[in-house]
Amino acid sequence: MKAETYGKVAVLLGGRSAEREISLQSGTAVLAALRRRGLDAHPFDPAERPLPALLEEGFARAFIALHGRGGEDGLLQGALEALGLPYTGSGVLGSALGMDKYRCKLLWRGLGLPTPEWVLLREEADLERAAALGFPLMVKPAHEGSSIGMARADDRTALEAAWRAAQSYDGLILAERWIQGGEYTCALLADRALPLIRLETPHGFYDYAAKYQAGDTRYLCPCGLPPERERAFQALALAAFAGVGASGWGRVDLLTDARGEPWLLEVNTVPGMTSHSLVPMAARAAGLAFDDLVEAILAETLEERP
Repeated sequence: MKAETYGKVAVLLGGRSAEREISLQSGTAVLAALRRRGLDAHPFDPAERPLPALLEEGFARAFIALHGRGGEDGLLQGALEALGLPYTGSGVLGSALGMDKYRCKLLWRGLGLPTPEWVLLREEADLERAAALGFPLMVKPAHEGSSIGMARADDRTALEAAWRAAQSYDGLILAERWIQGGEYTCALLADRALPLIRLETPHGFYDYAAKYQAGDTRYLCPCGLPPERERAFQALALAAFAGVGASGWGRVDLLTDARGEPWLLEVNTVPGMTSHSLVPMAARAAGLAFDDLVEAILAETLEERP
């Protein structure tokens, strides 16, 4: 595609969420890729400038590299819809549902898709219901990404401590049955599932440090599954993604239990695009260089949104 076809492109990065620093890294990488392609691309941080400035400054479309609240939860998408500015990734509904782990799991359960049992922690009395699921449990804020606020609880005391700590990030907390087994992620691009990546870390789980700081996390691609099992997991990821109304590009995370059965964890509608990020890794395994991946994501803004 000729660079002038895209017009002036805003790379939305930064923002005010707990994932601001990761967003700045993702956005900087995306911006560099677009400029290497000769596009008229510029950084735009909504934490520093009002969104109507996008129109005032003549931007034709936006590449969303904002992670977390205010960028990945439908709010930004709704604002861009109101401005009439094409943008990358999922629309308002898919973004909102994908960001909300609780309602995402409700949808998956309604669709008959496998996701670990959970209890919503609204008050202290809910801790007993959660404990009844059996330990260990994963405690997580419903509206955060990058594993922010997540903790493993091995007993009732740890469960209460994790719940109280998570409340500093979100008023909606989940306690989810722990699945002991393999950890996988499936990147999605334009209704296509890319090769799965298996994640191995000496940490208790693939937490923030394992994602962005540790040097001992292993990323296996090929993932080691037999081809027919990998295809089945890819089909499950595509169904999970479409089930919440997500589209364009993203990532679905899942675990396998001791029998090798898959369990869906969450959807990411604006995954990271940093040096540690998984979607660029999967794209490389599929023969797609980083710059090609970035332009493929942006190219969908040239099409009418379904």
